[in-house]
Amino acid sequence: MAKKTAKKKQATTLDFSKYVRWFWMTFLGGVLAVILIFLLASWGVFGELPDHTQLENPSTHLATEIISSDAKTIGKFYLKDNRTPVDYSELPQHLVDALIATEDARYRDHSGIDAVGTLRAFFFLGKRGGASTISQQLARQLFVGVASKSTISRLTQKFKEWIIATRLERQYTKEEIIAMYFNIYDFGNNADGIRSASSIYFNKEPRDLSLKESAMLVGMFKNSSLYNPRRNSVGVKNRRNVVLGQMGKYNYITETIKDSLQSTELDIKYTPQSHRDGIATYFRAYLNKFMKDWIKNNPKQNGEKYNLYNDGLKIYTTIDSRMQKYAEAAVQKHMPRLQAEFDNQNTPKRNPTAPFLELDKSEIDKLLNDAMKRGERWRILKEKGKTDKEIKASFYKPTEMTVFKWKDGKASEVDTIMKPIDSMRYYKSFLHPGMMSMDPLTGHVKAWVGGMNYRHFQYDHVKQGKRQVGSTFKPFVYATAIDQLHLSPCDTLPRQQITIEANKFGNPEPWTTKNSDGRYDGSLTLKAALANSVNTITARLMDKVGPQPVIDMAKRLGVEEDILAVPSIALGTEILSVYEMVAAYSTFANKGVYNKPVMVTRIEDKNGTILYQFTPESRDVLSEEVSYVTVNLMQGVTESGSGQRLRHNWASKVPVYKEIITGYPYGFDNPIAGKTGTTQNQSDGWFMGMVPNLVTGVWVGAEDRAAHFKTITYGQGASMALPIWGMYMKSCYEDAELGISKGNFEKPNDLSIKVDCSKRDEDALIDSNPVDELKDVLDF
Repeated sequence: MAKKTAKKKQATTLDFSKYVRWFWMTFLGGVLAVILIFLLASWGVFGELPDHTQLENPSTHLATEIISSDAKTIGKFYLKDNRTPVDYSELPQHLVDALIATEDARYRDHSGIDAVGTLRAFFFLGKRGGASTISQQLARQLFVGVASKSTISRLTQKFKEWIIATRLERQYTKEEIIAMYFNIYDFGNNADGIRSASSIYFNKEPRDLSLKESAMLVGMFKNSSLYNPRRNSVGVKNRRNVVLGQMGKYNYITETIKDSLQSTELDIKYTPQSHRDGIATYFRAYLNKFMKDWIKNNPKQNGEKYNLYNDGLKIYTTIDSRMQKYAEAAVQKHMPRLQAEFDNQNTPKRNPTAPFLELDKSEIDKLLNDAMKRGERWRILKEKGKTDKEIKASFYKPTEMTVFKWKDGKASEVDTIMKPIDSMRYYKSFLHPGMMSMDPLTGHVKAWVGGMNYRHFQYDHVKQGKRQVGSTFKPFVYATAIDQLHLSPCDTLPRQQITIEANKFGNPEPWTTKNSDGRYDGSLTLKAALANSVNTITARLMDKVGPQPVIDMAKRLGVEEDILAVPSIALGTEILSVYEMVAAYSTFANKGVYNKPVMVTRIEDKNGTILYQFTPESRDVLSEEVSYVTVNLMQGVTESGSGQRLRHNWASKVPVYKEIITGYPYGFDNPIAGKTGTTQNQSDGWFMGMVPNLVTGVWVGAEDRAAHFKTITYGQGASMALPIWGMYMKSCYEDAELGISKGNFEKPNDLSIKVDCSKRDEDALIDSNPVDELKDVLDF
């Protein structure tokens, strides 16, 4: 009996040993299988894995960032990925907490693979949550991609994720991995990465996100296509509340805070980012060309070319985002008012050839036909092999389109059905602005407004567009005369007509000019003559110095366009850009030293290495004395000439005018130098305005010079362009941080030319009788 019992115990022991042996064999076999799978994956059997270099420099597309002088991002260049990376230090703690609580609660405790989560997912087949850590999700985003639905593909992907995740954990700190994860994710609506997402959904930098905003963005990690705030606000809110619940579960926030935030709305402030939206759109278009030219001539060290859209360059510009906004706001406020009056004067009843004046039907048809052939529609159809006849016929077929319109004083779009030829005529009726503002002391361009709406009007009226400058050219004539003849603003010349004989300066015919007011009696000081833009006195100065010295002066002042050496240039027949005019006037404000306009101060690569740094380009053009005297002359324009509507104090000298200017919106009482300009037939309106540390030029006109105001009432620079300058400067002065000067222009110590002729200026003010001029503008 005892032997039987012993044998039974021995058999039981042997049976148990067998199970133990099988257990260890299975366990070790599993371990070896996992090791083998890892080895096979690392050898590339399941597909290529990133090497050390790729892990160090993951291949992600980074947008080029455009940064203002006040350190604001004013735009980006990108094709597909609008991504600008941020450091971990720029992420608010509650954003990081929300991610860890929702996606990987044991993130701080594992090395890329969460063993607890993996076993849980294995035993419960994923019904109690997945096992992907933040590191694995980053590996999938950077290197693995989304697998197909087959089991083999999913297992292969998981093995690759595990390997890459552990490598990432060895390569980077926990903080760096979190920053990379936030930077790589596509949040939809061109929001690539957390910085773009913060800006597009909340108009904020990541560091400024609130707790509930952070929770919403983290909630989008589950599926940004499904949880899109623009299309599925209810689902996004529910998902955000799940994130807040997870933060409460892991004690990142209290129950009270969780409950209060879960009851709030999303409060989205959707701010789309595209090449045609945002501020400084025309400047960004100029910058795009600047960068392409720079890239062409500045390759990388390995000989490759930089990619403007993928390499994450940083472009530091001179544009001040605040001043840019003020400039754009001034344009947006003035242009619809001016356009409304233009439309009122150009109804078919008042003007059968609207919007054109002085053109017959054949001339209008030719103008529109020429415009057809220059347009995008013609180019596209031509590339498709259409004949000229077929293309032209297409312009007369009604087509669905979206057109620009001023509505209730704001830019808007209207969906309509219109013949393309009618849309062309419609767009020919619009007045357009061009405006540039520059610090004359440095050459830094602070604001650039090339038009009123880049989405519909992409032609830049700052540098690309050139128009007749009218009387804004006269200071170049006066400066030449002062430089050569040592004239004083107090010197007088007769107002009567003068004829410059044929061939005197190479002009083929005699040249006689007229004054717009028809007056030719008496004499005026040079200061009063420039203030009132008296043509005959400017012609007399031209007769004294000749056109070539004036052209030479203009060239030294920064005018790039070739100018024909004829006397009529004295009245502004030249076709120049706002860019050239602002640079030239800045020379006067900068004591005779020309600074080439600067738009880009430096360019850096994504690592902060400086690739380009601008070198100032300057030259002496005039003496301090001549520059100061010229500026003094132009101060008369705002004291007693067409620019005096910027003032409120001049009427104290002439009490009868007080009632007319009561409540006029500008009220500047500081020194301002400037010049208005109006071209023939009121086609172009200009105002150039200067204070000691800021020069701003404004042009307004239609695309074609045949579209213009019928009378000088609205068709002068003082009505078309000056109000934009006034509103812009008023905003700049209200922002004390900008430091825009209200002081005097600095007088040279050795000034020998007399500039104090106030008694004569006062007489000129009475003589010029600006009452009608002010009535015109105040009626507007």
